Amino acid sequence: MFTFQHSAYLWLLPVVLLLIFLYVRYLKWRRTTVQRLGNPRLVPVLIKGKIAGRATTKLVLVTGAIIFGIIGLANLQMGKDTEKIERKGVDVMFALDVSKSMLAKDISPDRLTRAKLLIQTMINKMSDDRTGLILFAGRAYLQSPLTVDYASTKMLLSGAGPDVVPTQGTVLGDAIEMANQAFNNKDKKSKVIILLSDGEDHDEKAAKMAENAADNGIIIHTIGIGSVAGAPIFDPTLGSNKLDAQGHEIISKLNEAELQQIAAAGKGTYQLLTNNNETVSNLLSQIDKMEAKNMGSVLFANYKSYFQYFLLVAVVLLLIDWFIPAAKKSNMSVEHSFQTTGV
Repeated sequence: MFTFQHSAYLWLLPVVLLLIFLYVRYLKWRRTTVQRLGNPRLVPVLIKGKIAGRATTKLVLVTGAIIFGIIGLANLQMGKDTEKIERKGVDVMFALDVSKSMLAKDISPDRLTRAKLLIQTMINKMSDDRTGLILFAGRAYLQSPLTVDYASTKMLLSGAGPDVVPTQGTVLGDAIEMANQAFNNKDKKSKVIILLSDGEDHDEKAAKMAENAADNGIIIHTIGIGSVAGAPIFDPTLGSNKLDAQGHEIISKLNEAELQQIAAAGKGTYQLLTNNNETVSNLLSQIDKMEAKNMGSVLFANYKSYFQYFLLVAVVLLLIDWFIPAAKKSNMSVEHSFQTTGV
């Protein structure tokens, strides 16, 4: 069993072969052109031409060095055996508020962007945990079920915005209920919901849903996005801030009390987002305290690299080429050449 660690380098091989082909064609053209200049025995003396055999040898050496060098850069690896590794972790469901109030800019650059950055940073620091993503506003939608495919979760996260959820509002209870359903409720451990919202619309059933989730062994951590002072809501479709019926700017304010109540009912913690790295560190610390469960096993092949042998051959070929002169002066004088050719 073999593979190449950096297989992209192998695409250089066809390019090299094409250049070699063109160079060989050039040599043939050059030889034909030179022969047309005059007597085949006299021309090499006059132009001090290269010896064909020597030029061919140098071409083979340089070509071989390039090919071996490319294979060395690609790093041929061969596997001797496989190792079975058990994966243990926690199921983490992110519930992200994408209502228009999350476009307020009371934290830089805006609430939604900061929340998405926090989730992305957190996923980047995970290894064996499974992650999922729920987006909610007036309704909740499961964007990504629990998976270890972090790239897929981050791709769906990057497209999250108010336009993804047509119904506006902030139904925290629906988001918690959907997350509860996304978990395997046979397990009463290793499950956590991280809810990121400004909590602006008061949802009377949110605390009740959090209690139900806690009964199923789910811990809920809430992250407050925004500020108590609040900020206008920027509407990208209008290119200006949203106004109420009287023409006044709508000010969106963080509802910490709502989020704190949910965290208490879900036996988790509440944090106000001020510093992303600090918040991520605190969340990961809470998750590390949880009992990890078996996430299945993964087979890993133990590969041995052989790049050094190919690079060594490439260097040796280049050294040999270096010591072979490209051309050799003819021992036959021009005068003697004219005499022997009858000129």
